[in-house]
Amino acid sequence: MILLTGVTGTVGRLVAERLTTAEPVRLLSRDPRRAAALAGPGTEVVGGDFADPASLAAALTGVRAAFLVTADPLAPAHDEHFVTAARRAGVSHVVKLSASAVAEPDADDLITRWQRGAEDLLRASGLAWTFLRPRAFMSNTLGWARSVRDEGVVCAFRGTAPHATVDPRDIAEVAALALTGAVLPGRAHPLTGPAAISAAEQVAVVSGLLRRPLRLVELTRDQAYEGLLARWPRPVADALLAGADRRGWGARARVEPAVRTLLGRPARPYRLWARDHLAAFGG
Repeated sequence: MILLTGVTGTVGRLVAERLTTAEPVRLLSRDPRRAAALAGPGTEVVGGDFADPASLAAALTGVRAAFLVTADPLAPAHDEHFVTAARRAGVSHVVKLSASAVAEPDADDLITRWQRGAEDLLRASGLAWTFLRPRAFMSNTLGWARSVRDEGVVCAFRGTAPHATVDPRDIAEVAALALTGAVLPGRAHPLTGPAAISAAEQVAVVSGLLRRPLRLVELTRDQAYEGLLARWPRPVADALLAGADRRGWGARARVEPAVRTLLGRPARPYRLWARDHLAAFGG
């Protein structure tokens, strides 16, 4: 059996949609009703919470491989609970959604330290592991959708800084291969798009597809931080701002070949992602 976590998030949902296997699949979610919409034939939905070890023990019973997505850098115990339960349940392989910054010595923000700790935990567990280390998701630009539709404006911090963003569909396809054994465990895979692209260039792509002008408004650092604090606790906002600063220094522009190598085709470019999601922007 294969267990998927994070199925109400972007990548977990895409993995659930793309996983083709004769093995039974189990979806773990704090909200089983939402996850049930993703359940196809042979798919079971169970409730559980990373903060509840007993629920993880039940969910992992009979599981061979698991896709692990944790989302709270302020709760490192979530990864600890999952790995402990997986080891006790006899899980053979854990595919962990991590982050590219883990491999970069100059990245030392809260989120990166949390992901490093989770990777170290898995390495020390005795379980077989695969780490998927994506750059930022192309789908993050859906955060612009309302202002694009209503005002024709995108507000961005460090809007000219290149970033090798990746299509979440590519991440999901790599995850599905790893879970079904087509990608051997014991390696970390840095996942990027085919080219580094700035927010300004992404805005130009969306503008061209919509066939109407869009305006990029460059936020100051203080404005960007204020926006982050409106959405996240201060330690997380600090970490996200540090990541944006590193992007401004060019630290997130490196393009990696892993998607092409693992999938046997080029990584999807931003234009393709934007075309396929144009309705969100009013197209």
